[in-house]
Amino acid sequence: MTDAQRELLQKAAESVAAARLLTTGGHPGFAAARAYYAMFYATEAILEARGLSFAKHSAVIAAFGKHFVRTGAVPEEFHRYLLEAYDVRQAGDYGGPEDVPPEEAKVQIERAEQFLAAAQRLLALDPTERSDAASP
Repeated sequence: MTDAQRELLQKAAESVAAARLLTTGGHPGFAAARAYYAMFYATEAILEARGLSFAKHSAVIAAFGKHFVRTGAVPEEFHRYLLEAYDVRQAGDYGGPEDVPPEEAKVQIERAEQFLAAAQRLLALDPTERSDAASP
């Protein structure tokens, strides 16, 4: 694993931890946005394994689907998680305070945790390297 991949996975773990804090603090929209970013950073780490890097979120999401989901390297549900999280993030960042209910934020955080674990497995991260920030 490269240093860049390790750093992206660390950012993903920190985003999950921040999402949990934001949820308990009563900020589900912002929590959902952080959960999306956890998935996004993990996706960037996965893409880096093939030397792929993109400037736009839509390009990252599309490349993940093309290079990892369509090939069967990653289960299709993770692409769906990423797409749905992107939409929820939009509502959380740009919508009103009631646009993301607390239950939805919790779903996004659970998916982000699953996504991060899948990325770690895919990139063959030694479980002892796993960040405390990613621990439940």
